[in-house]
Amino acid sequence: MKEAFSWEAFKAAPVVSIFRNLPSEALLEVASCFAETGMSTMEITLNSENALQDIRTLVDRFGTRLNIGAGTVCDLEGMEAALEAGAQFVVMPIVDEDVIGHCVSWGIPVFPGAYTPTEIYRAWKLGASMVKVFPANDLGPGYIKDVLAPLNKIALMPTGGITKENMGDFFKAGAKAMGIGSSIVPKSFIDGRDWEGLKHYLNEFYTHLQTVKSSF
Repeated sequence: MKEAFSWEAFKAAPVVSIFRNLPSEALLEVASCFAETGMSTMEITLNSENALQDIRTLVDRFGTRLNIGAGTVCDLEGMEAALEAGAQFVVMPIVDEDVIGHCVSWGIPVFPGAYTPTEIYRAWKLGASMVKVFPANDLGPGYIKDVLAPLNKIALMPTGGITKENMGDFFKAGAKAMGIGSSIVPKSFIDGRDWEGLKHYLNEFYTHLQTVKSSF
């Protein structure tokens, strides 16, 4: 069953967890771990094998407990396919005016990717829910702080190279959320099918997240 994107759940755990080419069976186990640990938001990239079917399945099983969305959305065709599959939010690596406009008009949270201050400002003016600063790994927290000095009303979500160890630095710089890829679910848990271990890891991650985001 699908419900609307829960901003309450996202604000409690402001991390978009990015999954690319994870086996469908593993995705279901990960979603179950998320639902039990407070982590709330999963992005399935459209350039993953079986992405649309995975989104459908996850929304059917977890759509009332988790935010399930589509990532790597670059055009209207991809957006329409993702929303038809049940995606509750849309993440983009770029700024596409048409995709943002349609999402805004339909009340779908949209997180376009931008790099420069001009791109960031344009995405925000077009109605972005938050602007995904991508790739953030080479820019660092200082870039977020510098951008927000003149553009302090824009909600930024740095993505790329964010880890449990450095996300506090990005919150301190003024970021409102994070996009996190492989470090949110270390490969060792997937390879070993260690779901109890993953739940323990995510519980620790969630506790750390609460600590760092409430410090600033």
